[in-house]
Amino acid sequence: MTTITIDANPHQEQLNVHNDIARFKVVAAGRRWGKTRLAVNECIDVAAHGGRAWWVSPSYKTSEVGWRPLRQIASKIPGAEISKVNRMVTIPGGGSVVVRSADEPNSLRGEGLDYVVMDECAFMKKEAWTEAIRPSLSDRLGKALFISTPKGRNWFWENYQRGINGENDWQSFTFKTVDNPYILQSEVEAAKRDLPELIFRQEYLAEFIDDQGGVFRRVQDAIRCEQIYDPIQDGEYIAGVDVAASIDYTVVSVMDVKTKNLVYKDRFNRVDYGTLENRLETVYKRYKMQLMKIESNSIGQGVIDHLRNRNMNIIPFTTTNATKQTIITNLQSAFEHDDIGIFNDPILIGELLSFESTRNASGSFSYSAPDGMHDDCVMSLALAWDCIQQGSGIILFGA
Repeated sequence: MTTITIDANPHQEQLNVHNDIARFKVVAAGRRWGKTRLAVNECIDVAAHGGRAWWVSPSYKTSEVGWRPLRQIASKIPGAEISKVNRMVTIPGGGSVVVRSADEPNSLRGEGLDYVVMDECAFMKKEAWTEAIRPSLSDRLGKALFISTPKGRNWFWENYQRGINGENDWQSFTFKTVDNPYILQSEVEAAKRDLPELIFRQEYLAEFIDDQGGVFRRVQDAIRCEQIYDPIQDGEYIAGVDVAASIDYTVVSVMDVKTKNLVYKDRFNRVDYGTLENRLETVYKRYKMQLMKIESNSIGQGVIDHLRNRNMNIIPFTTTNATKQTIITNLQSAFEHDDIGIFNDPILIGELLSFESTRNASGSFSYSAPDGMHDDCVMSLALAWDCIQQGSGIILFGA
């Protein structure tokens, strides 16, 4: 059996992506981070082991970005065949890499695949994945690598959220241009001076910039630290809790009354009521809270009753379309006026940026996460902010 060795020389972050065991990997990366080189090496690796890989680009013209390094590397492999007409590399042993265009998604149907790279997929039609490529992976349990710079909250963003939310088989990564050790910091600084802020943040920092139609603006501007704060002596803390019954998540958001910063968040699901209540009590006592506001809908009222029996100061909140609109618009205003601070939590930020509004026939608005996504972190934070606004010194035992 022929052994094929390629000196890929990946930098550490590329190696981390390669070594991750997830079936579907989503990489949001800044310009020149090295996502193309990573993906080309992954395709060659699959072909070297006899597999069938595709490289799918938004258009025939953009596919040259992948085709050029593919044929350069293949030219160094003894016995490899390169078909420029078909944009196909065949490796000794039968493995192959084919470069295809997503201009017409229907043209991608048919062939069973072991691996696919969806290159700059934020700029291609969702149907290329859902209707053509994804079914092609089923019979061979093929894998996929999605690579792109962000472009708003499209289907690339949705897949990115699947990895962030810990969905089975999915893993997501974010890398800035400067995470590539071969890129000079001075070059990035020069780009920052030359480019509009939003373009720089999207292209070099790999940020999913708020769409104009989003409910929450200036979310990234509200990030004031990278991680949670421990409680401090003489600190004043409150919390908002969105309680989940089954597939959704219970989320508790703790805020500092004085700084108006989010200092702690816990998110969990599929636990029994006793475990849920114990976790809430632990957070309550750790931060020596003044109060905790909990949604009373569904199983919430039972949780509230049990926690009050533990001498915890609990305020119930009944969610209706009207009350939800009130707390969401108040939270919206807090972000827009830079009144609230959050830490850099990808799940929370993802929910905030994807949160949607719909105008009803009456003229009011309904708010929710997009289909298939969650808004538990948003609701928990909105409840905590509602406590901040109303004042935290209210004692409601027995209310």
